[in-house]
Amino acid sequence: MRLTSKGRYAVRAMLDLTFHSNGNPVRLQEISTRQAISLHYLEQLFRKLRTGRVVKSVRGPGGGYVLARSMDEISIKDVLECVGENINPAKDISGLPSSGVEVKATEGEAIKVDTTEFNLTKGFFENLGVLMQEYLSTTTLGDLSRKSREISIEPTIETATIATAENHSMNDISSVIRPAIGEVNQ
Repeated sequence: MRLTSKGRYAVRAMLDLTFHSNGNPVRLQEISTRQAISLHYLEQLFRKLRTGRVVKSVRGPGGGYVLARSMDEISIKDVLECVGENINPAKDISGLPSSGVEVKATEGEAIKVDTTEFNLTKGFFENLGVLMQEYLSTTTLGDLSRKSREISIEPTIETATIATAENHSMNDISSVIRPAIGEVNQ
């Protein structure tokens, strides 16, 4: 699994929409300015988000985008899936040889890897995928919105600058969104 800028930008844009909507449509130009994301790129993302029924577009004067459902009904997983992010680290594991592994097969027989190491790592990454899916599907835009209020962070560019100036790292913020899962398999 590799979370690309597409997924990160989509989540940031959706949080911006959540913070600034108050039931009214928000223009992509405003999100673009606040989040320093290309307007053209946001248009592409929001086309996918609209198709995935996470946002609705409002036409006309004062138009823009609004959440299609309550912020508590839209999970981070929903957002990532709408924009096509692969959030399963075991998606490509199927037992076929990969780089560095060569298995010779007899004629007519498929090449397959079935070693202890392969099965252990496959199981590990499948379990990791389950944990990731659970975490992403149980964290909503509402959770993140409420957390921003709890830790007194205003969702603006100025606050990010102030936080940096005061030597507060974003790692401090991310660690309070959810408690640590703890050690796995220990």
